[in-house]
Amino acid sequence: MRILVTGGAGFIGSNFVNATARTRGGVEITVLDAFTYAGSRSSLSAVCDAVKVVEGDITDVALVNELVSGSDVVVHFAAESHNDNSLADPWPFVQTNVIGTYTLLEAVRRYDVRYHHVSTDEVYGDLALDDPTKFTDRTPYNPSSPYSSTKAASDMLVRAWVRSFGVQATLSNCSNNYGPYQHIEKFIPRQITNILLGARPKLYGAGKNVRDWIHVEDHNTAVWRILESGSIGRTYLIGANGELDNQSVVRMILELMGRDPGDFEHVIDRPGHDMRYAIDSSTMRDELGWHPHYTNFREGLQATIDWYRDNRNWWENDKDAVEARYQAQGA
Repeated sequence: MRILVTGGAGFIGSNFVNATARTRGGVEITVLDAFTYAGSRSSLSAVCDAVKVVEGDITDVALVNELVSGSDVVVHFAAESHNDNSLADPWPFVQTNVIGTYTLLEAVRRYDVRYHHVSTDEVYGDLALDDPTKFTDRTPYNPSSPYSSTKAASDMLVRAWVRSFGVQATLSNCSNNYGPYQHIEKFIPRQITNILLGARPKLYGAGKNVRDWIHVEDHNTAVWRILESGSIGRTYLIGANGELDNQSVVRMILELMGRDPGDFEHVIDRPGHDMRYAIDSSTMRDELGWHPHYTNFREGLQATIDWYRDNRNWWENDKDAVEARYQAQGA
């Protein structure tokens, strides 16, 4: 199998590439990545001899056509994904998430290549804290931010290309990922790296917002299960029953790192901050037989802390710039 992985130097994509190179010897992997601030060649250093890496943009029609024409499968991870950045400047999100997805869809349509589209549960908006329901593939879309609205648009493009043009595509919407190689602007690695540098973690508002956490390795095993056994045109929701409010996560990080669980700082809340995400992943489990490995969030979080502690050279040079951006926003 020849597989093209877009965004393969980013957080989830690089974990997918590393795991695939380690465990699937018959797969030839090409990575297409623009190497923005969120992509890092060092995230692929362990498999650099086994992977072809191409620096380029998914909106580059000629390049995308060239790479797709030589592939059997495209897995599309590439995205602008940080909500705070989408509020400050939405255009890169429209360009990458919408126009980039359109470019890929036209290429896989032209060359009849299997396509998997990786998306987010944020397209569904949010749930009330006291609402017992969870997102399913029948939940209406109700995105809250420029980021989630552009991902919703990209999902709709995929569905339309399947129906209108017969593109061989599947989709997945996943809950919040954590684990190695996640950029330190994101919630969990920001708190871990703050503590490692002797600073206090930062918590938006009261910290009551609930996220449904899944380890990135579990997300990627689910993507492979969809590639192998999923039905064309279907949307699969990926989650690990990991609902926790943000304050509890911060307190757990502090505790695991030997600090007072109350030693964090409240900062001004993000505009339009979604209250709760929750994924019903029963289709993945019942129809495709997928189950997460990291069913204990505390254990997965400890492994993540250990990774950031052991790999300071991967993130430390970027820390000052990230915190300067947050400080400018009052966060």
